[in-house]
Amino acid sequence: MVLKLAIQKSGRLHEDSMKLLNDCGIGIKNGHNQLKSVADNFPIEAYFLRDDDIPQYVEDGVAHIGIVGENVLYEKNKSVDIVEKLGFGKCRLSIAVKKTDEYGDARFLEGKKIATSYPFLTQDFLNKNGVNAEIHEISGSVELAPGIGLADVVCDLVSSGSTLFMNGLKEVEPILQSEAVMVRTKELTEEQQSVLNQLLFRIRSVRKAKRNKYVLMNAPNESLPQIIKLLPGMRSPSVLPLAETGWSSVHSVLSEDEFWDKIEQLKAAGAEGILVVPIEKMIV
Repeated sequence: MVLKLAIQKSGRLHEDSMKLLNDCGIGIKNGHNQLKSVADNFPIEAYFLRDDDIPQYVEDGVAHIGIVGENVLYEKNKSVDIVEKLGFGKCRLSIAVKKTDEYGDARFLEGKKIATSYPFLTQDFLNKNGVNAEIHEISGSVELAPGIGLADVVCDLVSSGSTLFMNGLKEVEPILQSEAVMVRTKELTEEQQSVLNQLLFRIRSVRKAKRNKYVLMNAPNESLPQIIKLLPGMRSPSVLPLAETGWSSVHSVLSEDEFWDKIEQLKAAGAEGILVVPIEKMIV
């Protein structure tokens, strides 16, 4: 049983999607203008598609699963299930106005012309705020619209905001936080779901590893109780005696979020020679 996976054929999610599969030990080749490729070591066949088409392909069951940005998924409004957030491709869909405009809240948009590539999400935002505005759907270079008189306001994807700034605009209100997600068709067989579960197990192991670091340190034995309290690890730290009497080597795992704070506390508790090693996979 082969699971069919839809991946963006080019663009901001393509490389990260391919890297994730590679980190999961799944080798998929993507040659020039290749529309599909079968993995040689996992029951997956990848389809390389336009990102806008992926939700439809998955809803129809042409692809069993897909990797797509939440912005595209919600804009297309297709009936699919999100099975995993993938942590890359993060951006936001935001309202942006001219730098000279004074934006208080959504009521500013009343009667305005809004340029966007996301008419469904923009209209949904207007409806929720009881605002009437005119939406102009355009496919690219949305940020140019106010400068050429096509619109008063834009609703567009923002990462750093530098593109808006260069075009005389400022971000005033995010309406959607987005990242890459894996979606599935609602009609999967038991065999297909089993393959998907195997894939998700690998993805979660890889992602958990990226959020954690393996740490090794030397510590005087009298400091071990305090140091061990600081290092929960996966279950508890490993403590091994050193050749030098009265010292031990302590091994554990720290999450990226608490890493630097913990390192300072460990040093203060007497830890020395702290080594930090990246984790490739983390099975729990």
